[in-house]
Formats: sequence, structure tokens, C-alpha cells
Amino acid sequence: MPSLRSSSLSLIHLLRPCLLLLLCSLSSLSASVVTHLPGYQGPLPFHMETGYVSVDEERGAELFYYFVRSEGKPEDDPLLLWLSGGPGCSSFSALAFEVIFVGPVTFTTKEYDENLPKLEQRPYAWTKIANIIFVDSPVGTGFSFIENPGVAYDVGERTSISYLYDFLIKWLIDRPQFLACPLYIVGESHAGRIAPAVAQLIAEGINSGKQPLLNLKGYLLGNPFTGESIDINSRVPFAHGMGIISDEFYKMVQKNCRGQDHRYPTTTGCAANIKTFEEICTEISMFYILDPLCGDDSPTQLSVGKNTRSLLEEHMGLLYPPSPPDFTCRSYAYYLSYFWANNNLTQEALHVKKGTLAEWFRCNHYLRDNLFKYDLPPSSLQYHLNLTRAGYRALVFSGDHDMYVPFLGTYAWIKSLSYPVMEEWRSWHVGGQVVGYTKSYSNNLTFATIKGAGHEACSYKPKECFAMFQRWISDQSL
Repeated sequence: MPSLRSSSLSLIHLLRPCLLLLLCSLSSLSASVVTHLPGYQGPLPFHMETGYVSVDEERGAELFYYFVRSEGKPEDDPLLLWLSGGPGCSSFSALAFEVIFVGPVTFTTKEYDENLPKLEQRPYAWTKIANIIFVDSPVGTGFSFIENPGVAYDVGERTSISYLYDFLIKWLIDRPQFLACPLYIVGESHAGRIAPAVAQLIAEGINSGKQPLLNLKGYLLGNPFTGESIDINSRVPFAHGMGIISDEFYKMVQKNCRGQDHRYPTTTGCAANIKTFEEICTEISMFYILDPLCGDDSPTQLSVGKNTRSLLEEHMGLLYPPSPPDFTCRSYAYYLSYFWANNNLTQEALHVKKGTLAEWFRCNHYLRDNLFKYDLPPSSLQYHLNLTRAGYRALVFSGDHDMYVPFLGTYAWIKSLSYPVMEEWRSWHVGGQVVGYTKSYSNNLTFATIKGAGHEACSYKPKECFAMFQRWISDQSL
């Protein structure tokens, strides 16, 4: 099993259980119930809590979270730890545009007029049947902050995993009523690398008898990166299948790039082909090829240079509103979120600690491109093997119109695990209509596509994704 131990692992892994309980009781966690949100008319029709958990006392690192309690049976329903991608995109992205886009609230699509953007309730919330913790991770994302950045500011995959495990232990010690809930780790896009590593660290803690014992049952991944070359190499066959590139060009790439990683081509011919392909990709939306090409306020945008800023500018508190995309663009809601989250009334309602953040932005591109360390093993496949062989459940799902992490690549690495097939490729349905295709394997591994969805599939097909989750979490066939 790949080692997740490093000098950055939190103190929680060294303390005895009784000392851990004492530590967690000493103000390592602050929480407040949110009953109203600016822009939403009336009290919230669900239980919401926000707060901070201290995960590194020396650096003063605190992770901010949003917790939405299940509308069903909270103490019996599953508990999900939801991790957004980027890295560096606030969990508010998932709360407002994915899971809670499909349930409690999202932004009313209305052109910004310098008034606070409005919120409205949506159906198909996963929180109708599950408790969900949305965490701003890594530190420096969303409202999470580090008080002493001069003390060896450390942010990367390994540190994030350690912090998240520490976060979850402390959060659950403070809320023992959720300890028995079936626990699942959820990650999309780049968090598809983080989530299985977090799950493995939890599994290691369970095996070693660390207290409290977490009730880990499995993990869910949406359009996930693995670090494998197939994540990127599958873009060319996907583009060919969708009619974006010609037969001739496709065959040329296949010939010139055979055996090469498209991220790092080693021959002149392949490098030239990939450069041409990338130029073709700039004309369309990689995240959902049916969308018009809009603004670049996206969770993992290819060209982010013009949205980066220096740490000096951030510490000075200079505000740089993003350029508004066309009102018809899907990303217009992202634009509205900037003004909503930077409003003083919003931050007061969310109980954001004053003075910890000069400016909120949905995705911290500077952190992602300049500070974040990609220090896990290049491939995350070993985590999948370790977890599924140990009996943990896994659901991997892909929007089939995502060219950023195409379903072809995801399907290919799942097949490479060489697990026996339990149920062959077939359609699955909602309301009598085909909404995707699925295949299940031994060791409790299920793969599913969502027809007509893009990257972050839930924001495109909320009804279908809710049905998928509801069936899978209940051990039913899709």
C-alpha cells in the first residue's frame, strides 16, 4: 500500500485516544447554525451549519466547512465528506452548483445589477437522504485560511489528505451522534485523486484501532483524475468520436504519438500534433462540449493566467471582480457567486471570521498553479485496488459530454484493474428514459455514465444524478 505518512501528518496520528479527546475539546472546532442566508426569502428549509476546524496549530491553519443535515433520518442516513476539485475551488461550488444545485438552494439567474444576488430552492437534493460536509480544502481555498503563512506555508496533496483526516476526526468527536452513520468520501475532478487517498488513510486508522473508529463504507468519484496518462490521452479519441477532429488527423495522432503521454510528447511529430489538437480545443468548451464557449471562471479551466494574482495583491485586499460572461452562459452563476460571497452580510450570516480573508473567489488559481504540491504517487490506481479489495464500495460516474476528463479514459483505467464483470454494460433509466450506461464489477465497484452531462455531472443532470445516488447508496442496481 502506498505510504501516506510524512512529517506533515497531524498530531492526531501520534496521540493516544484519551489525549485526542482532550485536544479536540480545547477549541479546535467552532460551529454556528445558519438559519437565514442573504438573498433567500425566509428561513432556510433545511438545517445548515458552518464553522472552522483547526488542523495545524503551528501554522494556524483552519478549514472552513458547510454542513447540511439530512432531511430524512440524520442519525441513520449516510454521512458524505464532499471534496471539490481545482485544486483550490471552494466547496461552495459543490454546495451551490452541484449537490445543492440539485437541492436546497442555488442562484436565481438574473443579470447582476449591483444588488445582492438572489437564492432559490431546488429539488433533487442529495441532502434529502444524506448528511453532507462540504470542506474548503486545501487551506487557502474559499474561507479556509492560514494565520501564519510565514511558518513554512505547506499546501499540497499529502498535506491536504492529512488535514482532511484530522478535520473529520475532530468534527465527529464533537458530534458523536453521526459516528455510526455510514461514511463515504466524495471527490470530483482533481479531488478524484484526493478522495481515495483520504479513504485509505481512514481505512488504515480503522485497521490500527485509532479512536474514534469511523464507519467508512466507501467512496464516490465524478469525472475523476487519476494521474494516469489515459486521463489526457483519451481526449483525442473522444474528440474523434464526437466529430471534432477528422479521421485523417486522428490516425496521424495515433501513428505519431503511439506509446507517448500526450502531456509530455517525446517526438517532434507528436508534439506538433498535440499542439494542433490543443488549438482545436480552445474553440469549444472542454467541460461540456455542447455549451457555447464562455468565460473562464471554471473549476479547472485550461487558460487561467489572466485570473491569477499575486499574494501581495490578495493581502492588500484589492478586489478584482471577474469579467462578466454572457448572460446566457452557464458560468454566469459563478460570476454572481463572487458578489454574493464577498458581501459583508453574507459573511456575517456564514459566521466567517473577520480579518482572515481579504477577498473570496470561487477558485484560487494562484494557489493551484504556484503553491500546490502534486506530491502523491503519479497514479492513484493503487488506492482503488487497496480499498475495493478490502471490501469498500466505489461508485465512479462520468458525464459523457465532458472532454476535460473523458469517460473513455475513466472506463479504460477501471478495466485495467482486471476485476471480474458482475453486470455487463447496459442502459439505466429514470422516468422510463435512458439516462446513461453502467457496468458493475466484483469488489463492489460500479461505473456509470450520465447521458448529456459534462464535467461535474450533477450540475447538468440533477434529477438523474439524484436517482443514481439514491439507488447506489441503498445497494440497489442502477
